[in-house]
Amino acid sequence: MRDLYELESDLPELTRPVLLHSLDGFMDAGSVGQLVRDHILETLEHRVIARFDVDELIDYRARRPVMTYDEDHWADYEAPELVVHLVQDEAGSPFLLFTGPEPDRLWEGFTDSVRSLIERLDVGLTVGLHGVPMGVPHTRPVGLTAHSTRPELVTKSSWFGTVKVPGSAAALLELRLGEAGHDALGFAVHVPHYLAQSDYPAAAVVGLEAIMTATGLVIPSDQLREAATRADAEIAEQVAGSDEVEKVVQALERQYDAFAGAADRESLLAQQQEMPTAEELGAEFERFLAEQDGSDPQQP
Repeated sequence: MRDLYELESDLPELTRPVLLHSLDGFMDAGSVGQLVRDHILETLEHRVIARFDVDELIDYRARRPVMTYDEDHWADYEAPELVVHLVQDEAGSPFLLFTGPEPDRLWEGFTDSVRSLIERLDVGLTVGLHGVPMGVPHTRPVGLTAHSTRPELVTKSSWFGTVKVPGSAAALLELRLGEAGHDALGFAVHVPHYLAQSDYPAAAVVGLEAIMTATGLVIPSDQLREAATRADAEIAEQVAGSDEVEKVVQALERQYDAFAGAADRESLLAQQQEMPTAEELGAEFERFLAEQDGSDPQQP
């Protein structure tokens, strides 16, 4: 199959660059991947060097692009873009950032094309990032699950055993890269399930730190940390104002502490104990989440 991308010809010499990827469309609790990639593009110098053929990969009727109608004519069309950015970190080291919508079709052709691009650019390590909802409280350290194509790339133990989950293009990419002998790594940052639909910068900070530790890249984090401090203060204020919410959080704290202190900790997802759900956080927490995204919880 032909490559599904076009690559610029005037590229600088790259020496085993890192490729970070974070695509829209799959699970991203707390907007972890989105926050990190937006932060990188807002704080570091970058330019697009490769574009994938979205007409081949995207189902427009499933995710209709936004168009602007101005009085009596169509004025604008926000075309989806699946692109690779060439970015320079604070130390001047180049790396690649792959962003855009997750392909709806041709997953094998897509992963084969990404592998082709990785080989053409002599990428040394591919790293993915997203957030997953977990039964954990926001008052405890944010955890993460790391996975890789080689055990030596993972330094943290996993919260998960063997599970079957819905697939994603990013997961298939990591699998196929491993089969082809390329190093690839992924981080799933644990986000309290009751904050999964809101931006949760504290989890994004943990994800960014994991990327920097794994790759050696130097990426500024002050803005993201400041956003995390503000969000944490808002969450704490909301919890303190509701006895119902506070009790649920305290129950999660006890559960978290019990698992964290166990010598042979099992997966939180595998436990049969009854866990608080997002619904149990009550109307007051729902109002807080609605305020975060500007919606009205009383409206359908």
